[in-house]
Amino acid sequence: MYLKVTDLRIGGKLFFIDGKNEQLNCNLVVHWLSNNQNDRMEEHAVKIISIEPVTHNVKHFRVEKPEAYKFTPGQATEVAINKPGWKEERRPFTFTSLNEWEHLEFTIKIYSDHDGVTNQLGQLRVGDELLLHDIWGAIHYKGEGTFIAGGAGVTPFIAIFRQLQKDKKLGNNKLIFSNKTHRDIILKDEFTAMLGDNFINTLTQEEVPGYDHHKIDDNYLKQKVGNFKQEFYICGPDAMISDVKANLQKLGASDNLITIEL
Repeated sequence: MYLKVTDLRIGGKLFFIDGKNEQLNCNLVVHWLSNNQNDRMEEHAVKIISIEPVTHNVKHFRVEKPEAYKFTPGQATEVAINKPGWKEERRPFTFTSLNEWEHLEFTIKIYSDHDGVTNQLGQLRVGDELLLHDIWGAIHYKGEGTFIAGGAGVTPFIAIFRQLQKDKKLGNNKLIFSNKTHRDIILKDEFTAMLGDNFINTLTQEEVPGYDHHKIDDNYLKQKVGNFKQEFYICGPDAMISDVKANLQKLGASDNLITIEL
């Protein structure tokens, strides 16, 4: 469902806001529409190569890669299922593969409590097709800093950290990852291997030895960050993004050092 903003025109382009963002869990996604035939979105039909579980409700989907299809780590595309009744149901998903891979990968949380797109994705099999569209996204690497993610909001950071590891530039980057339970942590082993002690997990709905049990508020940020004159990258539920950004600003982080998905 799209909430159209009919009076927002910039450069002759009509914008609309997507009020349904069940995967990125970031801020509302803004796109534009145009009557120009040449401005219509690209569409690529790709077959699913493999499907693998990541957690109890998250899966890796590896799909064919269209020729010359490139993205910046952290970016996303709109994905639809190539089946009757679902082709126009586009949802934003982040690439978690790297450009040099022969395939594309998406790491997707499956919401099986309602018959939405991710529930349908959870029922797909190898050989089924997805429809990919234009590439977009505000989150990309600007320099060493602290990444703060909530739940499936970590997905834009996966390709960023994989690229940094490949380039041997992980440096002192840090990931603070908030989840409800330890079972919800996406790619725990991979992040631990990459970041070591700079991979910090906090759980909000259970206490488990070896994990923090704390909301990411100003006190927690003071304990875990210290330096607020560095780059910050935030992705997660809208309320979390708003709260974390406000707390970072209160602690001295300038707005130009805070990157969120807009």
